[in-house]
Amino acid sequence: MFTICDKIIAKNKFKPHRKLFSYYTFSCFEDINAVSVNEWNEAINDKNVFLSYNYLSVVHKQESENFRFRYVIVYNRKKPVGVVYFQINDFSASLFGELVSMQIDELQSKRASMFQKYIEHNEHETIMRLVTCGNNFVSGEHGFYLDVNSKKTTFKIVEGIIDCVARAEKLRGKISAILVKDFYEEGFGDKDCWYCTKFLHFNVEPNMIIDLPQDLVTLTDYLAYFSKKYRNRAKHILKASSGLTKKRLSVEGISKYSDRLDELYSQVFEHAKFKLAHLSKNYFCELAKAHPIDFYIDAWFLGETMVSFASGFCLPNEVEAHYIGFDYELNKEYELYQTILYSYIEQAIAVQKTQINLGRTASEIKTTVGAKAHDLMCYIKPQNTVSKLIMKPFMQFLQPSAWIPRNPFKEEE
Repeated sequence: MFTICDKIIAKNKFKPHRKLFSYYTFSCFEDINAVSVNEWNEAINDKNVFLSYNYLSVVHKQESENFRFRYVIVYNRKKPVGVVYFQINDFSASLFGELVSMQIDELQSKRASMFQKYIEHNEHETIMRLVTCGNNFVSGEHGFYLDVNSKKTTFKIVEGIIDCVARAEKLRGKISAILVKDFYEEGFGDKDCWYCTKFLHFNVEPNMIIDLPQDLVTLTDYLAYFSKKYRNRAKHILKASSGLTKKRLSVEGISKYSDRLDELYSQVFEHAKFKLAHLSKNYFCELAKAHPIDFYIDAWFLGETMVSFASGFCLPNEVEAHYIGFDYELNKEYELYQTILYSYIEQAIAVQKTQINLGRTASEIKTTVGAKAHDLMCYIKPQNTVSKLIMKPFMQFLQPSAWIPRNPFKEEE
């Protein structure tokens, strides 16, 4: 019979300054409020907004019975030199039922048959615990930051902490897995490092990134680089949305329209391939308060009704697209989604950034505005035989869908 995960119970599982190796130690916390703000900030040193204390404090408010967090500070001779961040999710049987059922015919084993029957009779029960080193709310390398002397030392520290956290979460003997996300192959995604620790590698939807020329003043300047076909396409999109009124929302505006922002965000969420956790209604307002300079929301109105919005971060080297929302019934008529994409380009030009991170999903459409795909990979380690049974369909489900890259730019002569 299968062992099902117990509910996550908040306990102080780690003593402070637990030894890793050499002079490296770490402290683990289950509540962001228990973390020393000064030590966390010293360790991060403003290197990653998505690992900043302010940002993670907002994300921590998304905590639920089946969604928890772990915060690790790494020390060298008790000086903070880095952080490692975990999200822990308990998934119901119903979520994995459809995925596993697609593989049952291939598996043809008694264990697979038993597992399918269990799912059918316990669809609302917790069936899997996933410990993620990284952030499931954003794409990119946001699982850890370490100011150490080598990539090898970084890997050794992260590997040791992952093992300790896994043990503390009592994953042995459970239907569970450890996921480490997201990596560019040229960075910390070195397959040789992860393969030797029995992690399985798989690709996910690529990050779509636009690199802008440095001589831009307006969006029209950018479109001048497009071929006639795509320039006309862009003009059609912008004309379709010209009847809308665009507004930059203040913190007060975000609070005023919180219900509508949640409605529009929910429409996009419901169309997502993999629904992990729905943001709370107060998320955007809390984020605006925590990041009054970096974070912004643009909204489009048809008359008095908000029909779409785009949120983002203006970071030192780039504009980072965050969550969006739009009315699907009006999307085609007013080109809401594509107008959002062009708005990120306008924002980057306005604040003189030369790179835009548009994130995952809708890869083909994003290439029509000049984005290029940057492959991302994840590593996952099933904790036992039963977990391995689930991992195959889970990994296949997260594989990138087939799409055709487009090139909107003029061909070089």
